[in-house]
Amino acid sequence: MADSGNWCLIESDPGVFTGLIKGIGVSGVQVEEIYSIDKETLEDLKPVHGLIFLFKWQGRDPASATNQAPIEYENPDVFFAQQVIQNACATQAILSILLNSRTIELGEELSNFKAFVSDFPAEIKGHAISNSDVIRAVHYSFSRSDPFINEMNDPASKEKEDLFHFIAYTPINGCLYELDGLQEGPRNHGPAPGDSWLEKVGPIIQERMARYEGGEIRFNLMAVVYQEKVAAYESQLKALQEKEGAEAGAWLKGEIENLQGDIVKEEAKREKQARENKLRRHNFIPLIYEILKGLAQEEGRLEGLVEEGRTRAKAEAESAKQRKAAAAASGGGDDDVDMYE
Repeated sequence: MADSGNWCLIESDPGVFTGLIKGIGVSGVQVEEIYSIDKETLEDLKPVHGLIFLFKWQGRDPASATNQAPIEYENPDVFFAQQVIQNACATQAILSILLNSRTIELGEELSNFKAFVSDFPAEIKGHAISNSDVIRAVHYSFSRSDPFINEMNDPASKEKEDLFHFIAYTPINGCLYELDGLQEGPRNHGPAPGDSWLEKVGPIIQERMARYEGGEIRFNLMAVVYQEKVAAYESQLKALQEKEGAEAGAWLKGEIENLQGDIVKEEAKREKQARENKLRRHNFIPLIYEILKGLAQEEGRLEGLVEEGRTRAKAEAESAKQRKAAAAASGGGDDDVDMYE
């Protein structure tokens, strides 16, 4: 049994999150990465079940507490679980959206889990998640393979490693809720009937991002959406093709070509995500071992490559440190930034 008090990190990636949802037994939804929260972008994704927001964790900020939406401590219509295990925030944010949806088919496993814990307090719900064999196993199935220690990490360094956190935004009973497992309860941002919550959530996320210094750009936003895009595109395509004929105008022909292109892109994206998830699960250690063994048999080859790697790693670490210092001094951004959980 894995240690329920400290789970492994998983990659912040829509393909990983979609695979995690499927692994739990939920069908009909997928996760899409969002690069803008303008009205047009969100309109194209409808129906949206919820948003997953990644940001750098700065601890509880008393100064901003007065600007936050009120916490609802007792609301039986909202599924809320406190996060009691480290590194589980991504999985917990996904569960917050799935378990509060009135339209998603949860599947047998998650439906039984929700029924079992429905009357538990938030903290006990969190412990129930940590002790769920299925949820924990699916989470660990996407753990990153990192068997080697990075020699460039100096344990004596005074620099603290940045921590990142996931939370969820989702509509429940006509209101927009913020679900953060590190809070005492769900935050109600007020009435948002129908799809209007998508217009309301944008300024909330932007305000949260504005709390950070100008050099901080490490944010990520993903949406849990309807999955059967290919089926929807094919249905639209069939309807347009039935209208197509000798008198078909350029607009109709253009729409047909656009839909055909959308189908190809969506199928290619699914194939790519499936391949990447297989690679994440694959054990490359035997291959690496054989490559190193072969290099070791060539006199001086391996030692030279190791030294070259160390030199390059030191140069990259120094360059990253200089970029970070320059960005902090100027208040500008750094385009070469990765996303972490």
